[in-house]
Amino acid sequence: MLLERAVDAEPSRVNVVLDATPAGNFETDIGVDPATPVLSHVYLPAAGRAVSDVFGVDLGTPAGRGRARFLTHPQGPAELTRRDDLAGVVLLAVPPWEELLAFDRRSRRLSLRVVDAEPPAESVPE
Repeated sequence: MLLERAVDAEPSRVNVVLDATPAGNFETDIGVDPATPVLSHVYLPAAGRAVSDVFGVDLGTPAGRGRARFLTHPQGPAELTRRDDLAGVVLLAVPPWEELLAFDRRSRRLSLRVVDAEPPAESVPE
């Protein structure tokens, strides 16, 4: 989904907030330590945009969530730059949009394992 978004946005950059669910919260065993954070949620920038544009408050991301980002560099480079919005973990894509690169906030490469799993269902508290 992230790479498809990059293709659709090209030549514009993509910058979306990601959030994780502990692997142990998934209904099935996904083959990693239960405490491992698994990026499972995408908060699209259009949600709450009018309030964010006027007041600088991001209503599209629930409080305390979104400690990761997905960024694209349509013209390169395949590394983080000073212009990027950083987070604890940054997934980066560059053309030809076939691979995700993972970095920590200090621009150190991280290993990335893609799992095919559906996150647990969530509901809004009443």
